[in-house]
Parts: sequence; structure tokens; C-alpha cells
Amino acid sequence: MMIKTTSVLGKAAVARGLVKAIFTVKPDERLTQTYHGIEFASPVGLSAGFDKNGEIMPMISRLGFGFGTVGSVTAKQCDGNPRPWFYRLPKSKSLVINAGLANDGSTAILKRIHNYSKTAIRQFPIVLSVAKTNSCDVVSIREGIEDYVTTVKRAKDQPRIKVIELNVSCPNTYGGEPFTTPEKLEKLLKAVDVVGAKQPIFIKMPIDHEWPDFQQLLNVILKHKVAGVTISNLYKDRTSADLKDVLPDSVKGNLSGKPTWQRSNDLIQRTYREYGDKLTIIGVGGIFTADDAYTKIKLGASLVEIITGVIFCGPQLAAQISYDLSKLLERDGYTHISQAIGVDSGEKN
Repeated sequence: MMIKTTSVLGKAAVARGLVKAIFTVKPDERLTQTYHGIEFASPVGLSAGFDKNGEIMPMISRLGFGFGTVGSVTAKQCDGNPRPWFYRLPKSKSLVINAGLANDGSTAILKRIHNYSKTAIRQFPIVLSVAKTNSCDVVSIREGIEDYVTTVKRAKDQPRIKVIELNVSCPNTYGGEPFTTPEKLEKLLKAVDVVGAKQPIFIKMPIDHEWPDFQQLLNVILKHKVAGVTISNLYKDRTSADLKDVLPDSVKGNLSGKPTWQRSNDLIQRTYREYGDKLTIIGVGGIFTADDAYTKIKLGASLVEIITGVIFCGPQLAAQISYDLSKLLERDGYTHISQAIGVDSGEKN
């Protein structure tokens, strides 16, 4: 209901203007950054999984976000897993997610984005998260690669798509996560290189890999036309998660929000320490406040993304985090957000 209502309101200039007046503050140049030729007015973006079909980006752009992610989208339309898709764990600040990449298919979604009015999206970077169709017909490595490549080809000439993110780590699909091994990721990235997309390519990384395995994936990524990594995806190990709610075994899915916090922070820190001069890092996982976002930035994230925090805290969260980030920079004597990136990453091994 929220998505449908917001989609309708987003088509009206008056509604967009009213939302902007209520939720946003004056842009702060201290938060503006440019990466790979793209200007981000704020480091705070919307993560994949919220606007699955590109229906509400015009309104998202009025809520104080610096960028927004559509998807994940797949080559073919997909109904996703059987509902319910979400289960709230309010004490744990987490959602159990089992949507299974439900989306209208990349052809329809890209057409929708292309048809936004000129005034609806102005200088607002849209990230397209790309995955393989959740279907028993797309299980083999060859079929999976073809699925990714089909969507990347469709997106590469779309001027409103500024970044393409390859989601190789969605756990709730047929065939699991085949492209989170070095050999198979190598095959996928070779095929994507051939497409020659104009947009920078990012990889949405898994969270459940120990550092040596995670590092192997990064070493593969460095050999290809990849600009950065998004760290990271849903947490899968319920037994080790610090849950403060009862989670019935009958509830299917994997964990977002605070259960991902420490693990994603550790991976961000180690990635920045070893590869910060080669890969741009987008930090995701457990961000509910400006202090949370600032922690990931100081560990090495140039940009951050929120989703569970928006669901629990409300649509003002991005604007609030940006406003409070400026105060944190003042407190620490920084004149620009870039000065804080990686200051807590430690010494390179």
C-alpha cells in the first residue's frame, strides 16, 4: 500500500514539492562527493530491496537521500517466494527477509525509469541492482550468467542508471549463491566486462564469508572492470546472531538490520585497509542513526545505504542522518566528509 500510494504521489509535482519541503534540509557541501564521475549530494543512499520495481524513486529523491537503489531486478519477471516475505524482530532491530527477488523484470522496470518526467528526477543518481531470475529454469552457471548479462545490456545505455550493482549474494533463490566462489565470479565478471557498460560496476558482497574467502573474491574483482563493492548482504546464520526476539523456526528468510552490524563493519574495515585505494566501498548493515553511518564511514565506507532503519524509524531518516553527520564532522574538526573516510581502519597489513 505504501509503495502504491507513494508511486501515485510521486507523479505529482505538488506532492513531490511538499515532501521535499517537509523532509529535507539545505544541502551541505561538506557532504557532497564525486565518485566515478557521479555527484552524490549526501553519502546516505537507499539500499536495494525497498523500491524493487523503480516505482518510487521520484519521491525517494525528495526525502534527503543522496542516491537510491532500484531492485534487485532480473532479466525475467519473477513473483518471488511464497508470502509472507517479511517478519519483524523489533527488539533486535531486524527483519527476516524472504522476498526471493520479486520484481517486474528489467525490461519493464527500465522502461518505467526511462518514463519518469524530466522534473521528477533531477541529478539524483539511481543505482540498478541486478541479480539472476529466481527460477528453476535459471540454475546453471551458464543460464545465470546469461540472465545477468541480459539485464546489464538493457541498462548500459540508460542515462538515468548511474551505477550498476551486481547482486551475487542474494540467499533466497533457486541455486543459492553460485557466484560467491572465485571461479564462478570470474566467469560472471568476464562476461559482464564484454558488455562494456558505461556505468561503474559495483558488486554486492556476501556477509557470511570468513576474511580469507572474502579476500579471494576481492582479488578476482580487482582483475575486472569493477569500481567498487557494497558490503554487505543479509545475515544467514541465526545461531550466531544476537537476537532479542523469539524467531520461530517456521519463519523462512535471512536477517537484515542490526544482526549484520558487526560483521559488515569488520569486512568494511579490512577491505578498506587492503583495497581502499582500488575499490570504492558502500557500507550497508544496521544503520539507524548518524553515529551508525559515521562508524562505517570512519572504517572505510565512502557511501552508506539504509533500508531496515527506514522501515523502523520512518521516511525522515536519511535527512536526519545527513543533518547529524554535519554536526559530527564539526565536532571532530573535519571540513569535509572525505577527511573522515577510513580514519579508524587501522594500519595496512
